[in-house]
Amino acid sequence: MNKQLMGCLLCLSLVAEVRAGGIMLYEIGSDNAGLANAGSAARAQGPSTLASNAAGMSYLDGTQVATGLQLLFGDISFDPDASTTTTGGDGGNALPLTPAGSFFVSHQIDDHWHIGFGFYGDFGLALNYGDSWVGRYQVEEGSIVGISMLPAVSYRFDDQWSVSLGLRAMYGALRSQVAINRSPFNLLDRADGKLTFEDKDWGYGVNVGAIYAPQPSTRIGLAYTSKVDLDFEDSLDIDGTGPLLTRLNGAKTKLNVSVPQTLTLSLYQQLDSQWAVLATVNWQDWSEFGEIGLDVDTTASGTQSKAIDANYNDTYQIAIGAQYQATPKWLWNFGMAYDTSAVDDADRGVTVPMNDTWRVGTGATYHWDQKTDINVSWDLIWMGDMSVDQTKSLSGQRLAGEFSSAWIQTVGGSVTWRF
Repeated sequence: MNKQLMGCLLCLSLVAEVRAGGIMLYEIGSDNAGLANAGSAARAQGPSTLASNAAGMSYLDGTQVATGLQLLFGDISFDPDASTTTTGGDGGNALPLTPAGSFFVSHQIDDHWHIGFGFYGDFGLALNYGDSWVGRYQVEEGSIVGISMLPAVSYRFDDQWSVSLGLRAMYGALRSQVAINRSPFNLLDRADGKLTFEDKDWGYGVNVGAIYAPQPSTRIGLAYTSKVDLDFEDSLDIDGTGPLLTRLNGAKTKLNVSVPQTLTLSLYQQLDSQWAVLATVNWQDWSEFGEIGLDVDTTASGTQSKAIDANYNDTYQIAIGAQYQATPKWLWNFGMAYDTSAVDDADRGVTVPMNDTWRVGTGATYHWDQKTDINVSWDLIWMGDMSVDQTKSLSGQRLAGEFSSAWIQTVGGSVTWRF
């Protein structure tokens, strides 16, 4: 039985990853948000390049430090329709206000070698529908936070070629909660049970990057990040009574979450002293997920479990942007991006409400003096309408409706110092 509930928890853990419309977060409290990720692997305009392509450190002089903060907020609200058989509310806006931050430092050793370190969160959010909404047997609340620590080194062969290698350590923290139906078909007057899972783990991966500059005004960047596995294990915390729940309480359960490998190709092209154009194509390997666990279906006579095939697809992003040096002090960023969804409409659930998304962003960097830059950025992530229709095969319990006009925004700022 603990394997059945483990499957539900696995689904819940994935909720937090998919909020940013394209699964991974490109917004990490840096100027990248104002460009909607355009040119991210080729810009090389500050130490935050560590997060997208550490080979960009080869274009940074001396020692540079950048730190950033951002707030993420939005509207992820579900409207159940008349086909839903579970009683309860709509859950309201499930996305709370979420802060995030980052820290980067790069250091030039000589004309060829640079070293650097990045501390940032590009994986994870929180979702909370409450304990009285119609989808509580799929998910009540879940949060996952992945903080990456990336020491990296870059080497510049000549004016055209630079490469980098980084070792990524990710600290993951997971908490999830789901209701258990103790009164299937409303045959018994029993309150819902509640299951809580919580754990922390470390995962590791490799980042590899290269930048080719055929001429001083052109940079082409290619960056690869390997998969990071986070293996969570906890004793189930069951709130409720009854033979089923008593057997499960305290049961050891494992839960595996993977951050997929990615490949990013970017272009930075300086047109003249004021204008530059940027572009990015990004791939994320989500198709490997396959069956992500088991679903629990409860009836008066027992339970049934079945494999949940996530039917994930690889995801892709196309982003374009521009930079305008309005004055010697002010640099303006603009960007737009499109992300494909990792699931088809028929496979969408309330635990993983993904969709194709559009991003638009803008921001400005103020050159305070020769040692200090200040940036403010904003972007909008539009997910639109996302229909959901889920029916449990044994009990026939149905959850149907739509996430209407779902969106997310981020507002952030960062400061870069040069020494």
